[in-house]
Amino acid sequence: MSSDNSGDCSTAAEKGKGKEKARVSRTSMILWHAHQNDASAVRKLLEEDRTLVNARDYDSRTPLHVASLHGWVEVAKCLIEFGADVNTQDRWKNTPLADAEGAKKYSMIELLKSYGGLSYGQSGSHLEPKAVAPPLPNKCDWEIEPSELDFSNSTRIGKGSFGEILKALWRGTPVAVKRILPSLSDDRLVIQDFRHEVNLLVKLRHPNIVQFLGAVTERKPLMLVTEYLRGGDLHMYLKEKGSLSPSSAVNFALDIARGMAYLHNEPNVIIHRDLKPRNVLLVNSGADHLKVGDFGLSKLIKVQHCHDVYKMTGETGSYRYMAPEVFKHRRYDKKVDVFSFAMILYEMLEGEPPFANYEPYDGAKYVAEGYRPNFRAKGFTSDLRDLTEQCWSADMNQRPSFIEILKRLERIKDNLPSDHHWSIFGS
Repeated sequence: MSSDNSGDCSTAAEKGKGKEKARVSRTSMILWHAHQNDASAVRKLLEEDRTLVNARDYDSRTPLHVASLHGWVEVAKCLIEFGADVNTQDRWKNTPLADAEGAKKYSMIELLKSYGGLSYGQSGSHLEPKAVAPPLPNKCDWEIEPSELDFSNSTRIGKGSFGEILKALWRGTPVAVKRILPSLSDDRLVIQDFRHEVNLLVKLRHPNIVQFLGAVTERKPLMLVTEYLRGGDLHMYLKEKGSLSPSSAVNFALDIARGMAYLHNEPNVIIHRDLKPRNVLLVNSGADHLKVGDFGLSKLIKVQHCHDVYKMTGETGSYRYMAPEVFKHRRYDKKVDVFSFAMILYEMLEGEPPFANYEPYDGAKYVAEGYRPNFRAKGFTSDLRDLTEQCWSADMNQRPSFIEILKRLERIKDNLPSDHHWSIFGS
């Protein structure tokens, strides 16, 4: 009898985990649709689950924060209709109205105020008991004093030709710090481009992009500080887990594609140029959320070595995911990231890197000659196979955009067998 009870408990626990995984995915979906100004999709999700109206990402940002920052009034009206808290605060203590004011979205400001919205937080009017001292002249809000970074118990989590990545503490919070080599920190062009990159990164906010926190640009060595994600990278996860189920692979692919669609559709398009499993990070050990990182430093290096981008990263593994036009030193655009995405999707379903039996450089050369990896895994449905083949097309104009990839992945997800539908992280 006790055996039966334990079995029932185990089944209940598994169902509970399944529901939680499903909720995590729906949270990503409502944040994404809010960002895309898709009020009808937001409404559909809320009709299915009203509690999603106050869903939060890693930075405690709600769908209303996202809509307010971009000025999407119809999305905001829908969220408020379903009971969104207009004065909820994110991890920086910003309210939606503070975000709208910071972005100068006047129609949104008027809407939020009409529903009792208050402005406080870093971007708002700072309703604090004491006056806030004005910032120092010519000093950016994101500039970090080196003395605030505690490396006493730091651990190295990455290394490359540009320098190293360390886990450290910033004001008591675990962060990831990229320290640039002194030899690069002395170069005027590198400093200039590093600051340009930081100015770009500081504007990026998305649930599937690693959050920039600040930088050290006025002292040596130059340092870039981002949030620290405890789950490690996708490379190590795949090395441990092997091939993923179609459901897991598609959900992972959706997170990656959402982050990349955001980067590619900014007014200033950001081409990652080094998209690979090592640069896709897991928020936690449960692997219920992925973020794309390391999309700025390749530009920094490119200033001096326009034809040697990948060698300068010090990551020969990058060759394995490299588009043929990059390998051939030909002109390229943002579709190089779509090619790399196809190689990652292949690796998630096959359980091993593309052309694993080749050295990375030889694999990239083989790809540039027109060859592609063979499909062997049962997880490759015909739709997934077609999408992968189009994404790694030799003709970059034939590769779909990440917005199109997202639509196709959602359709593929809906057509997967029901027993896989929400088992995102089955072993």
